[in-house]
Amino acid sequence: MEKNWVRIFTSSNFYQSEMVKQALAGQNIETVLLNKQDSSHRTFGDIEVYVHQDNFSDAIEVLIMNQSMQ
Repeated sequence: MEKNWVRIFTSSNFYQSEMVKQALAGQNIETVLLNKQDSSHRTFGDIEVYVHQDNFSDAIEVLIMNQSMQ
């Protein structure tokens, strides 16, 4: 992965990570999912969501807004 990307979310649940990615994509914030789960035991490891550091503040705002809507 290129430099200047920061992890913004981590979960062992793939669907939660995908929902975060989609919420950010809806605001035109580029994301990268990094799946660190064991391929044979999905209970081991996490899925991490990364954004470029230039978008970090905007991404935090999106996540806070989505959290308050739930």
